[in-house]
Amino acid sequence: SALAAILLASSVTMVLALAAIRRGDRRLFRIWLLATVVLGLCFLGGQAYEFTELIVGEEITMPTSIFGMTFFILTGFHGTHVAIGVIWLLSTFAKVMRYPRSPENVMDVEIAGLYWHFVDLVWVAIFTLIYLLPDFKPAAAVLGLW
Repeated sequence: SALAAILLASSVTMVLALAAIRRGDRRLFRIWLLATVVLGLCFLGGQAYEFTELIVGEEITMPTSIFGMTFFILTGFHGTHVAIGVIWLLSTFAKVMRYPRSPENVMDVEIAGLYWHFVDLVWVAIFTLIYLLPDFKPAAAVLGLW
């Protein structure tokens, strides 16, 4: 899925942003951290498109099926955490730009990056359960829904 590729790419750009700030390369830090933010926003846009397609095109909603309920809850909560991550990354970016000589900058970026990687890792699990399993029954059984 394109959404999975976008999030996995954002993990790479996050690693590159951290490496740049560790080296003191503010130019590459700006490029890579903002690339991470853009990829996060692309993911959220793709998720909004997917929600619209399922609700309007396929008429799948939370009340219509257990798949709809599971899909929208899992991916919705995940999307919320991606949005929180984007805000955190932008806040970290603003702090580093405002206080470029702060000794906490590297740690701030590292902690935000750990959160971002965790959100990416959770997506791998959600992607496997919802997109890769050919039949929803095994995924529902794992989640205790079937």
